[in-house]
Amino acid sequence: MGMQFKELFDGVYTINGKIATANLVKQNRVYGEELISLNGTEYRLWNPYRSKLAAALLKGLKSFGIKRGDTVLYLGAATGTTASHVSDIVGTEGRVFCVEISERNVRELLNVCEARENMVPLLADARFPERYDEAIGVCNIIYQDVAAKDQSDILKINSRLLKKGGYAYFIIKSQSIDISKAPERVFESELENLKGLFKVVERIGLEPYDSMHLFSVLKRL
Repeated sequence: MGMQFKELFDGVYTINGKIATANLVKQNRVYGEELISLNGTEYRLWNPYRSKLAAALLKGLKSFGIKRGDTVLYLGAATGTTASHVSDIVGTEGRVFCVEISERNVRELLNVCEARENMVPLLADARFPERYDEAIGVCNIIYQDVAAKDQSDILKINSRLLKKGGYAYFIIKSQSIDISKAPERVFESELENLKGLFKVVERIGLEPYDSMHLFSVLKRL
């Protein structure tokens, strides 16, 4: 029996029900992911337990605006797991600017970026976009996954780098903001703080892949 293959979005596929991207750098693995060759193309299976974007796709994400040639500002890139799949999607014509505050994470991220010319590592605090805005200019997409108390404020201050009508993928980590409040109250408060700047397009809970996180899709007004 052959493999079941389907294109979900531009550059995003399912192979036997698992999310995948076409590998930009053949035979290159980033986090031990499985590689599958199909019809002359090599695909990387995208682990939803390691990537909230993959989890959101499996949970039925409808508003997927990342496409070939896009410039993506990735806030909280960590060691580059999800950013590497975004790199596959935007391709050689696109760029993924990977902002990460942890020097330890950046050391690992550098190895990923060395193999992928469209990924740019930036050791920086996302609260101070003036330290990297000249390198980026204007982006089509902001993807934010940071563990901080001021998550919506960080997105606000970086929104000046996002073109009007551009998408922000905003992962809200309730436990990083206030462990004494119910997660839903935290989610509502963070989204309320962005009113007037962004329109909420979609909200997705990530269980069973991640708990107490909300994956939200926002559009810049």
